[in-house]
Amino acid sequence: MQGIVDFLNGIIWSNALIYLCLGTGVYFSVILKFPQVRLIKDMVKQMFEGEASETGVSSFQGFAMALGGRVGTGNIAGVATAIGTGGPGAVFWMWAIAFLGAGSAYIESALAQVYKEEVDGEYRGGPSYYIEKGLGIKWYAILFAVCAIFGVGVFLPGVQANSIASSMNTAFGISPAITGAGVVALLGFIIFGGTKRIGKAAELIVPFMAIAYILVALIIIFVNIGMLPDVISLIFRSAFGADAAFGGILGTAIQWGVKRGIYSNEAGQGTGPMAAAAAEVSHPAKQGLVQAFSVYVDTLFVCSATAFMILITGMYNVKDGADGFIVENIPGVELGPAYTQMAVNTLIPGFGQAFVAIALFFFAFTTLLAYYYYAETNVAYLFKGSKNHKTYFLITKIALLGMTFFGAVRTADLAWAMGDIGVGAMAWLNIIAIILLTKVGVGTLKDFEKQKKEGKDPIYEPETLGVKNADVWKAIAARYKKKVS
Repeated sequence: MQGIVDFLNGIIWSNALIYLCLGTGVYFSVILKFPQVRLIKDMVKQMFEGEASETGVSSFQGFAMALGGRVGTGNIAGVATAIGTGGPGAVFWMWAIAFLGAGSAYIESALAQVYKEEVDGEYRGGPSYYIEKGLGIKWYAILFAVCAIFGVGVFLPGVQANSIASSMNTAFGISPAITGAGVVALLGFIIFGGTKRIGKAAELIVPFMAIAYILVALIIIFVNIGMLPDVISLIFRSAFGADAAFGGILGTAIQWGVKRGIYSNEAGQGTGPMAAAAAEVSHPAKQGLVQAFSVYVDTLFVCSATAFMILITGMYNVKDGADGFIVENIPGVELGPAYTQMAVNTLIPGFGQAFVAIALFFFAFTTLLAYYYYAETNVAYLFKGSKNHKTYFLITKIALLGMTFFGAVRTADLAWAMGDIGVGAMAWLNIIAIILLTKVGVGTLKDFEKQKKEGKDPIYEPETLGVKNADVWKAIAARYKKKVS
């Protein structure tokens, strides 16, 4: 079984997917005229302007839900792996893919808003919805939904729980079974409260965890401030093969930087749009810009915090691609969270394990919240015409909580690999879809900027733009027009 799964992963997560994600980011950044630079003020402004309604969460809650899914164990272990395998130059390529990926994140999130639906009094949307309503290909939409449910709803929750349980056991000696039970209880309390409670939990947890993590990183950087210019120089030299030590692994630096950047920020993978669709806004572009900013926060802030902690303290090794090392600053230390632990230990001896355990808990827990919401969104899509769809939601909750506990007490290598297949398949299906829907996606930004130039607070009216099957916007536009008048 493991051999088959590894074989499929090798195909799905080949360099072709990396190039597709990178190329799509370039394509949308160019065609949108680089909104990630031009509209950075709007990104921040829109994040705090939208208000929650009976049917939708606020813009900030939608941002927090998506960021909670993006910021996970990959921001600690993934960054360490990129540096340990590709050298310091991999960090630059993580930044590059985040910058370009913001273009893809805008398009997919704006499309999710355009084609969202109201289901049981709550907004639902995402790739399955815009594939069916925008492209008119029902089987394609169903295939995406199935991949999403199994990827983020069945297999990957156990992996995140295992990260929490392992780190808590290492740092505090807490039994994985106890940690697993605690995580399940807390997770169950939130997800049984519905989308609104998930949004409120994300709104509280995500800013706290990100700010606290970045603050510790800033303290470590300040303590070692004299090394900062050399570290920045090393990153850029290594990124372009100009450093003598790392010039021989330039290709590996690019590969691992891009791969880990894509895996962390999820731009183009189709997960962020599901959270974006839940937001109450007057125009799809508003949430598209907010979600583009979440890619920045994930990679340029959180991933960079990990990278600078590791590099500025010198707590890392870099493999040479064979059985040796180009750099071996910490002999015998395994690649992964240990790099960050040792970096923090330089600030407060013995504090590293506890800090990383706590950080992993918050990072992985918010990812679990996002996983459930993503799974439920696709269950809602598959069974939206069924009278028993709430029963299917209950089954989804029980399955996710069960896999969360199982993953906490058991190793999760197979679950991780199978989850990767689901997520990788989602990325292939979603990127093809958003490219085919370029006209509609780009049209949202053009309309938004046109109305802004006219001095209006933009309100989206799809029929005036020739966009079909966006029926929910008739009521939304009428409501916002009434507020203005």
